[in-house]
Amino acid sequence: MGAPTASRWRANIVLYAAFAANVGIAVAKFVAAAFTGSSSMLTEGVHSLVDSGNQLLLLYGKHRATRAPDAVHPFGYGRELYFWAFVVAILIFGLGAGVSIYEGWKHIQDPEPLQDPLINYAVLGVAVLLEGTSWAIAVREFRQAKGEHGWWQAVRISKDPATFIVLFEDSAALLGLAVAGAGIWASHAWSDPRIDGAASIAIGLILACVAALLAREAKGLLIGERANPELVQQIRAMLEAEPQITAVNHVRTIHTAPDSVFVAISADFEDTLAMGEAETLIETIERRLRATLPQLSSIYIRPEKREDAAPTVAAG
Repeated sequence: MGAPTASRWRANIVLYAAFAANVGIAVAKFVAAAFTGSSSMLTEGVHSLVDSGNQLLLLYGKHRATRAPDAVHPFGYGRELYFWAFVVAILIFGLGAGVSIYEGWKHIQDPEPLQDPLINYAVLGVAVLLEGTSWAIAVREFRQAKGEHGWWQAVRISKDPATFIVLFEDSAALLGLAVAGAGIWASHAWSDPRIDGAASIAIGLILACVAALLAREAKGLLIGERANPELVQQIRAMLEAEPQITAVNHVRTIHTAPDSVFVAISADFEDTLAMGEAETLIETIERRLRATLPQLSSIYIRPEKREDAAPTVAAG
């Protein structure tokens, strides 16, 4: 029990760290907003509360995704994580961005008298410390996962949305804290509480942009994305190395979970190969593929004449 539990904890450390940080920050921000009447501080509290809920949804999605295949879902439930990632993006947009923009507009229309900003600055300092710690953990984990790819390319090819969602959330949170701090300072420096409302709207726009980006990435995963080209090429190379295969017509893949891939292969076998020999060869190829590439959860190999094969879909 101990080793699997430790492994799960390590795999979800980014989500646990982000959840703990956001709960503490949300409480502090709401208390500060209640005492000072700051619009940007209130929307920052909503932002942190939404982020806390998002981490719980992603943890729930990762748990649900581990269920074994059954008669209704023969390829398992791995893509349920992608569904919850899309829900997270919608919540950031609807609750985070929506409430922030609404509260900001309301405070511009009906500004509240300025209060002593000291408590706001203290809370912002604590929030930066906690959020920065969560952000540093997310950056470290994502750097290990991205390998030699660039940051943006790694986000585009990543099949585990939990890794980049927390990174984007924490980055948006730190930027939001900077905007909130600037708004509070400017409101007092120029004795205009409407500036604080404008800062709240700016925070909402930041969240809306992040939500749109996350929704786009989650949608692609939810619809179904191919495996990375490197994996497809490795599969093709192993098949082409078989002397009794004259041509590899296509290798088509789809992620059924972040670390699980279904592959469908069409290959032209030698004409002299008997039915029994072809079956034995297919079984041998499947064993070799699974041994070399354990992420291949399901393998389908179809003997097919090259001229009869459907046109190849670009890049696997």
